[in-house]
Amino acid sequence: MEELEFELDASPYFEAVSEYEIEFKNLILNIYSCYLLMIIDKIVVPHNSENSIRDMLLAYLKNRKIRNEHCLIEGYRFDKEVDECEGRVDIKIIDINDFEEYEAFYVIECKRLDGNKRLNDAYVNDGIERFTTSYKSSKCQPYYSSYYGVNGMIGFVVKKIDIDKNISKIGDFFNVLEFDKIYNSKHKDLVLYHLMMDFSKNIK
Repeated sequence: MEELEFELDASPYFEAVSEYEIEFKNLILNIYSCYLLMIIDKIVVPHNSENSIRDMLLAYLKNRKIRNEHCLIEGYRFDKEVDECEGRVDIKIIDINDFEEYEAFYVIECKRLDGNKRLNDAYVNDGIERFTTSYKSSKCQPYYSSYYGVNGMIGFVVKKIDIDKNISKIGDFFNVLEFDKIYNSKHKDLVLYHLMMDFSKNIK
C-alpha cells in the first residue's frame, strides 16, 4: 500500500481549549488521513449520494488495520445513522473510555458540496442548524446533542471548486485552520469543526 503523500501538522490547532476539543481535533485530523488513503486507493464515489460516500469512509474507519496502522485512530467506535432526538446522526463516535456514559459521544454530520447555492444552503439549514437549533422538532433543543461541547461536519466536495471561496459563500462565521481542508465555527456552548474532503476527481 502506498504511503500517504503528506500529513497535516496538528500543532497550529492546539490553543488554550478544552481537552475534549483537543481530542476531537486530533480525531478529525486522523479521519482526514483515512480520506487521503481513499484517494490513494482511487476509491470511486457517486456524485449524488452523501450516504454512499459516508459509508465508504466508514468502511475505512471501521477497518482495524487501516484505522490503527495507517490513520492512527484507536479507542473509538464509529456508528452510522444512529437515532438522536427525532432524527438520525450520520456518524456517531464513541470514546471507549466513556463507553458506559450513554450520552457521551461525538457527532459528525455529512453533506455534499458542489459550489452551488442549493447544497451550500443545505450545509447550513440541514447541517449546522441541527447542532445549533431545534431544527425540525419542538422537543429537542438543540436537535443534536453536544455532550463534549464540540462536534463536526464533513463536506464531501463532488465537483472541482475553490473550496475556500465556497466556504466564504456558505457563511462569514468560519475560521480557517488549514485552507481547503479544515475550518471551525463557534456557536453558543459549541464549537463545530468542518472537514472538507475533495472527491471531485473520484466521481463516477
